[in-house]
Amino acid sequence: MDVVQSEVEELIERAIKTLHGKRTAVLTGAGISTDSGIPDYRGEGAPKTHPMTLQNFLESPSYRQRYWLGSHLGWGRFAGARPNAGHAAIARAEESSAFSGVVTQNVDALHHKAGSLRVVDLHGRLDKVRCIHCGQAYTRDAIATTIEQLNPWIAGEQLEGKMKPDGDVETSLSADFVVPPCELCEGLLKPEVVFFGEMVPFSVFDQAAGLLERSDALLVAGSSLVVNTGMRLVTLAHKRKKPIVIINRGPTKADRMATVRIEGGTSETLDSIVQGLRSQAT
Repeated sequence: MDVVQSEVEELIERAIKTLHGKRTAVLTGAGISTDSGIPDYRGEGAPKTHPMTLQNFLESPSYRQRYWLGSHLGWGRFAGARPNAGHAAIARAEESSAFSGVVTQNVDALHHKAGSLRVVDLHGRLDKVRCIHCGQAYTRDAIATTIEQLNPWIAGEQLEGKMKPDGDVETSLSADFVVPPCELCEGLLKPEVVFFGEMVPFSVFDQAAGLLERSDALLVAGSSLVVNTGMRLVTLAHKRKKPIVIINRGPTKADRMATVRIEGGTSETLDSIVQGLRSQAT
């Protein structure tokens, strides 16, 4: 065993001791889904992105064309992603009451697919769509069918670029793309995700903060905490003097607040921590 591996295992043991006997809230970011084939925004090899802002989406027909085409081209691969060992470990720990629930910054619904029941989707879910005018709800699969009916040429198109963490793909084919309208009122459809420049709904943040308040500790997995909403939750835990365990590849904004800081991948580390917690509980 090399020195680095020995240090990681020692930190995992410290994390297990820190979380043992405590109800732990979990905060996850894009890093937990990379092993499921969904890229990270900021990790090594992450695709360069030109994120869609809410203002551009609402005000510009051409931006809506670009968004819906790119998102549709990436949807099949995004929707086909499956939970990995990290998602599964969190679900197991939730089932055994070691974890109180999970707050995720991801829009991929993989925690739900893994079986977690107490999930707060801070930034929404890409598999849901809603009309911003009348509020009519749609599944993303239903919208995908409508898109292909309105744009029959799209069936033969291939991905031009790397998929982004929100399932979007950069493409230059949007000029002829027909954006699907709401079937009820012809209004604008928008995925139920938080765009750049859009606020996380107060009710959603309150759910996340409430989960943290009812917990004894916080475990952060796969987030650099650059996004302010996640950092607010970590700061809240720190102010409440709750122990904080952070697992991530690369530095995070909250490293100085961490009780235990583990540099590494989330899947194998979470699996080891959850196994350790279960063995101590028996």
